[in-house]
Amino acid sequence: QVQLVESGGGLVQAGDSMRPSCATSGPTFSAYATGWFRQAPGKEREFVAGISWNVGVTRYADSVKGRFTISRDNAKNTVYLQMNSLKPEDTADYYCAVATKNRIPSTRVSEYDYWGQGTQVAVSS
Repeated sequence: QVQLVESGGGLVQAGDSMRPSCATSGPTFSAYATGWFRQAPGKEREFVAGISWNVGVTRYADSVKGRFTISRDNAKNTVYLQMNSLKPEDTADYYCAVATKNRIPSTRVSEYDYWGQGTQVAVSS
């Protein structure tokens, strides 16, 4: 069973950067696609970024393209989300997730089997 633990959230000002990380444990983590999602109060959980098992494919939501970068270090079983030029609308709880049936990241919440507990990101204006 895959376990995920996010860290690195916090409170920043608009324009600042932050890099949450997602540490994983469990078998063959490197074989699965991994994604970052976020959920703001009163809103549905939405896809932010995803990365394939071999790092060859990345996908981003239009709202974060050019500002966020997802990466993974399979040797450390860790996935990162570099967030630059943060905006107040980026405020949300951020979750990482693993899709054990996929090697290419999907944008759909339902495609992911294991989720972390989330880390809070707040961006003040």
